[in-house]
Amino acid sequence: MAAEIHSRPQTARPVLLNKIEGHSDTVNAAVLIPKEDGVITVSEDRTIRVWLKRDSGQYWPSIYHTVSSPCSCMSYHHDSRRIFIGQDNGAVVVSEATVTQTNAHQNRVSDMVFSLESEWVVSTGHDKSVSWMCTHSGSMLGRHYFTAWASCLQYDHETQHAFVGDYSGQITLLKLEKQTYSTITTLKGHEGSIGALWWDPVQRLLFSGASDHSVIMWDIGGRKGRTLLLQGHHERVQALRYLQLTRQLLSCSADGGIAVWNMDTQREEAPQWLDSDSCQKCEQPFFWNIKQMWDTKTLGLRQHHCRKCGKAVCGKCSSKRSTFPLMGFEFPVRVCDACFDTIKEEDRTPLATFHEGKHNIAHMDMDPSRGLMVTCGSDRIVKIWDMTQVVGCSLATGFSPR
Repeated sequence: MAAEIHSRPQTARPVLLNKIEGHSDTVNAAVLIPKEDGVITVSEDRTIRVWLKRDSGQYWPSIYHTVSSPCSCMSYHHDSRRIFIGQDNGAVVVSEATVTQTNAHQNRVSDMVFSLESEWVVSTGHDKSVSWMCTHSGSMLGRHYFTAWASCLQYDHETQHAFVGDYSGQITLLKLEKQTYSTITTLKGHEGSIGALWWDPVQRLLFSGASDHSVIMWDIGGRKGRTLLLQGHHERVQALRYLQLTRQLLSCSADGGIAVWNMDTQREEAPQWLDSDSCQKCEQPFFWNIKQMWDTKTLGLRQHHCRKCGKAVCGKCSSKRSTFPLMGFEFPVRVCDACFDTIKEEDRTPLATFHEGKHNIAHMDMDPSRGLMVTCGSDRIVKIWDMTQVVGCSLATGFSPR
């Protein structure tokens, strides 16, 4: 199908199409049913619901199923019509013609992925583990333990690589096999627990969001360790989706923030922060540099860092603030006076747009072919959005938002 790429006006924003209400507790996951006006939700109220749009324009549950424990996450495979639900008690429930249950974890299941190619369900849990099981036999194939809660997961179906984020802020890359596995590497860059991951198998890019309010793009395919930092959220980043066609990244945070990042541009890596005992501009000692303070008979200064060059500087030498979207800084950050003078006005042109979802967003799903997005969270409300103007992409199939 041919794709139409539309220009995005500066005033473009998500359009709220519908609100689904009726849950009595947090909605932990909601997914759009492809090619249908339907949404599947799982909740802390122990229900699995399939909502279909009626002639009235409202969504009503056509299927309502109650399970034994709160539902913490979900993976839906449309072609086989199978729903995989993770529960608070550590069980994984498979809902198809019949409902089966397997105890995959000792504690709450935090995320899960179904792979049709291998007929595996890979899941992470608060028992600090990732496990993978065969859906044909229901048997557990393997398990790996971490030092912290495993919080989120992505899986490459072709290479059988699993990316697991945890509460320590690390992302572990594992190669999964039947009955065994190997640890490939560990990615470290966040200063808080990992809240969301998204893997793009085409460009081989991994995106991670965390409680430090930041998003990092990891260039796995480039094999050069290249990373890009994106900062613009004000709360924990809990949902991510990369749109290959338009090369845009969508990220959602706990305060309802929705960001759309332009990744189809040359960006620069943020520098590593340098260590120093004195300001690397004026050479005044920092407060722990007792020897230089004694020798120069001066009081020590507090250390800061320039976000553009990474140098350790004092407050007097870094009195300016500036945005610098090329490095991912969409709001003003501290820069040294020398770097401030090098930033041109065109360098401050935003490379992201920010919108208000006006509710807690714990999970997000998107259907790029229709330009639809669904969000849900702790306020028990599910929202369906028209994103066609924001992401500027729709397939030429005669679709029009309803």
